Amino acid sequence: MIIIKSRDEIEKMRRAGEIVAETHRRLREWIVPGVTTLELDRLVEEFQRSQGAIPAQKGYQGFPYTICASVDDEICHGFPSDKPLEEGQLITIDMVVEFDGYMADSAWAYGVGQVSEEVEKLMKVTKECLYLGIEQAQVDKRLGDVGHAIQTHAENHGYQVVRDFVGHGIGKEMHEEPKVLHYGSPNRGARLQNGMVLTIEPMINTGRWNSRLDSNGWTARTVDGSLSCQYEHTIAITKNGPLILTEQD
Repeated sequence: MIIIKSRDEIEKMRRAGEIVAETHRRLREWIVPGVTTLELDRLVEEFQRSQGAIPAQKGYQGFPYTICASVDDEICHGFPSDKPLEEGQLITIDMVVEFDGYMADSAWAYGVGQVSEEVEKLMKVTKECLYLGIEQAQVDKRLGDVGHAIQTHAENHGYQVVRDFVGHGIGKEMHEEPKVLHYGSPNRGARLQNGMVLTIEPMINTGRWNSRLDSNGWTARTVDGSLSCQYEHTIAITKNGPLILTEQD
């Protein structure tokens, strides 16, 4: 069942989203060659708790960390580690914050120091995919319109869209209906309604879209070792167009 949110509920989610956005702004400064993702995990948790927020991923279905830190060929759900980040790597940091009983979710990609043209292009196109998907998130459009816009742009650049992991509704719970595919056909899928709150979070690979799981049971990687990148926002569907609740700018 899709849960329609009231204005008050969306406002609470916006406050959670502000904490997520500020965390990502701080990560821009924290992510440098030599830092470990375990240190980033600690910094993120300390900041979010200082704001009266709960890092909602920590403990969710047994996930042991505040952030997902996915490096290079890791698609999502990467475990923070004590291995220092290296110049030129690509990392996606994903997090969910709960504040006053409501949640917001956002992943963002970062280059570590100076990155290659290949990494820069992948980051640029993936971010464009996110915002093209958001543009389609209008009242009376369908979820297939969102996925089609993302898939078309990614494939036009020679990339593939991950199928195994999708966006979702969000509110009091981290994962609610509906599922938000980042591929598909226009005019298909659930019709978007005023008051729906969703995550749009395309994961784009330079190689094949298929994934495999690490032995930890969480971390997904590309099957061919190709690079993967992700950007994600939590958005509310409104009569005036999509409202980004985790916007950083």
